[in-house]
Amino acid sequence: MIHKVKSSKPADLGLRLDEGNQKDELAMLAITFNRMLDQIEDAFTEQKRLVFNLSHELRTPLAAIITELELCQQKECSTQDYQKVISKTLKDAHRVTKLSNSLLDLARASYDVSAISMQKIRLDELMLEVCTKVQKASPGVSIHLLFDNEPQSEKYISTFGNNYLLEVAFTNLMDNACKYSFDQTCNIHFDYDELYCIVTINNKGLEIPQQEQDAVFFPFYRGSNKQSVEGNGIGLYLTQKIIALHHGHIELTSLNQITSFKTKLPMFEG
Repeated sequence: MIHKVKSSKPADLGLRLDEGNQKDELAMLAITFNRMLDQIEDAFTEQKRLVFNLSHELRTPLAAIITELELCQQKECSTQDYQKVISKTLKDAHRVTKLSNSLLDLARASYDVSAISMQKIRLDELMLEVCTKVQKASPGVSIHLLFDNEPQSEKYISTFGNNYLLEVAFTNLMDNACKYSFDQTCNIHFDYDELYCIVTINNKGLEIPQQEQDAVFFPFYRGSNKQSVEGNGIGLYLTQKIIALHHGHIELTSLNQITSFKTKLPMFEG
């Protein structure tokens, strides 16, 4: 076992130890080591996929910026032409900035829960902050907050979490709901059960096909309706990471032109 581990190389992610009879101490050590290698291999595979997709996502706006500036440099342009180039370049620069910010948030969401600051959070207050943020960024949207069950105490709308990360997660969900809605409107429903605070964000718009509903949580995946709305395909992947970090769950349903993302976060019991 020692020889096999010592002779392995960083590229040998497929290395596994013989688990023997799977009963004695050495077998248990081999099994534990192999499970650790499984997790490392999964992490490296995901990292390589992210780097590949990120390179592709960055290449398009950067190539557009370079092309616009080179064409502008090669010939005399009118003030109007310069304004058009600046407008296009700014649009692509904002796209790169948004992707960069998403990746920084993704790095935070990949931390161990013990490594980030956690506190009691009132979800209704957090959602009001997110509403203000989304409406300021997109003045035409309409957002409605509704209580399906009137909470008997604040514990039914309170969770233990990181305020910044949860704000990022719900901003992604709310922003998507408004963008993909027929009338730029989304509804936010508060509810609870014995263990969880439940926040459901829904809109009325084009349904997400059944075969795409699991894939929307994959990094850089964009659905068949991607042509109608700009994005980089990382928002829902990031949101799922954040909710999982908080020991919560997120469920998607899309039926009869109503798309809902139901988020369940553990109730604060402090």
